[in-house]
Amino acid sequence: MFDNLSEKLQGIISKTHSQELTQDNMHDALREIRRALLEADVNLRVVKTFISSIKDKAEGENVLQGVNPSQQLVKIVHDELVELLGSELKPLNLSSHPSIIMMLGLQGSGKTTSSAKLAVKLKKEGKNPLLVACDVYRPAAISQLKTLGQEIGCEVFSLDNSTDVQDIVGKAITYAKDKGFNVLILDTAGRLQIDTEMMAELLIIDRVYQPHEKLLVIDAMTGQEAVHVAENFDAQIGLTGLVLTKLDGDSRGGSALSVVHCTGKPIKLTGTGEKLNALEDFYPERMATRILGMGDIVSLVERAQEVFDEKEALKMQEKMQKAEFNFNDFLNMQKQMKMFGSMDQILGMIPGVNIKQADREKISHATDTEFKKIEVFIQSMTPEERENPQILNTSRKKRIAQGCGMDMHTINLYVKQFEQMRQMMGGMGKLQKMFGGFGKKNEKKAMVQAMKMMKRGKYKF
Repeated sequence: MFDNLSEKLQGIISKTHSQELTQDNMHDALREIRRALLEADVNLRVVKTFISSIKDKAEGENVLQGVNPSQQLVKIVHDELVELLGSELKPLNLSSHPSIIMMLGLQGSGKTTSSAKLAVKLKKEGKNPLLVACDVYRPAAISQLKTLGQEIGCEVFSLDNSTDVQDIVGKAITYAKDKGFNVLILDTAGRLQIDTEMMAELLIIDRVYQPHEKLLVIDAMTGQEAVHVAENFDAQIGLTGLVLTKLDGDSRGGSALSVVHCTGKPIKLTGTGEKLNALEDFYPERMATRILGMGDIVSLVERAQEVFDEKEALKMQEKMQKAEFNFNDFLNMQKQMKMFGSMDQILGMIPGVNIKQADREKISHATDTEFKKIEVFIQSMTPEERENPQILNTSRKKRIAQGCGMDMHTINLYVKQFEQMRQMMGGMGKLQKMFGGFGKKNEKKAMVQAMKMMKRGKYKF
């Protein structure tokens, strides 16, 4: 979402490398930063405040006499971006039992889907959420929520043939207390525009049941209009936070940089994909580092911990070391990688990988295409062939080639690459045993010995 802005800011900052920050080049840099922000659809009020703050800090005597000017400017812009995005993580208030979260938003903002995503997230954190169908106006809204609830294994509370939202919420709270649910997620009705009838209904729920969180779901693709919507909702009902959806889209990113400053309300959650597990806490500092091309290794590690099963990983490691890794294992590994995210997203999180967005997309597309071809290749095998790659002879390969629509050259190439990977994994297992024999204190000695053995030809993968 921030890729265009990120590229421009990085380019502007890199121009100051090995230069002194003078009045002239600082004025030029600030003018370019202002233009980049406006092109990213950032609110004009926000741009003025942002540029003024950077100018005040960059022109300070202590800064000008510091170290590398480019690093100084990165630090100043980074700090201001963090401030602009809300300074720090603002977690949800879930201290009560049950805690009530009211999801608000216009039609099409992703409110119902975000409610289901929030339920998935809370279940991972050990909570027992109950989805409450409060949208009694939109056709099939309740059915949509029930379908999502069934998919994620979360119960949905609704009252058939009832349009009294206050009664629905009241009975849902009683039901939650009786059944042991500790978080209620109210999926309220959206409208095409903000109107008095809509607000009256929400205000009644707010006054009677006093939700602990009132979260406005905003589509990041709507640009500056998101700011106006947020300001209107906040003025009438008093928001506690924002949920920004479609953060993985190709919008210019202005709404995310504008909405916190203009409303004074924090972004608490962000939707980063279409899957129902793609809802994350919003960390302003991590987002600022990604915008400036500094990566986000912390989020990358956290995502890895969520996706990869430790027990399965250990089993896989043992099979790799014994060279027992087969095509079924490869498919399982590939499925986990898909859950991890696209190659484009992963590259954007790795520090020091300064690849343009267009190039990242090309790499990601090429990688996804190749993985799909390999998946089709493996699925054209029999279960026995997947489990025992060594039985793949010429006749079997010909049958697989016909089944997946590939030529024999491609099939032989995939089989050869797989065998090379298995041998490499087996070799790594032997090295690991060698290191274990030397002990942790003598790891350097083990490495030297291993290198000598490989040079003499006594040790091969």
